[in-house]
Amino acid sequence: MEKLSFTLESYLDAVYELSREKEGTRLTDVARRMNVTKSTANAAMASLAKKRLIESERYQSIRLTESGAAMARGVTRKHETIRRFFCECLKMDGEAADADACAIEHVISDAAVRAMRECLEEPRREGSPAPEGVWFAEI
Repeated sequence: MEKLSFTLESYLDAVYELSREKEGTRLTDVARRMNVTKSTANAAMASLAKKRLIESERYQSIRLTESGAAMARGVTRKHETIRRFFCECLKMDGEAADADACAIEHVISDAAVRAMRECLEEPRREGSPAPEGVWFAEI
C-alpha cells in the first residue's frame, strides 16, 4: 500500500481513535479532533475513501476498512514505541514524549522504529553496559 501524507495519516489516526469506543465516528467529531472545518475534514475523508481506507456514506458514520484499520494500528504502534523510547531511554516527560511521538510517527522510518523497539526489549541488568551504539543510555 502506498504511503499516506502526514495529513491523511493524521486523519486516519483520528478516525481510528474516535472509533475505538463504538463502530465508526461522525464527520463532526473528526473535524473537532483535527481542529478543522467540516468541509476540510470531508475533503480528507473523500481522499481516504478513494484509497479504500474508510467507508462513508452521506449522513452516515465513518468506518475504517480492514486495510485502513491495519494502517491505523501500525501508526499507533509506531507512536507507542517512540513514546516509550523517549520516556524509558531518554527519560523525557510523558507529555513532551507524547507530543514529539505524535509529530515523528508520520515521518520516521520503519527501520528506526524497529531499532527503538529492539533497544527497549534488550534485557539490561543493573550496572551492565548499554547495548553497542546506544550512546544515550547513560545520560
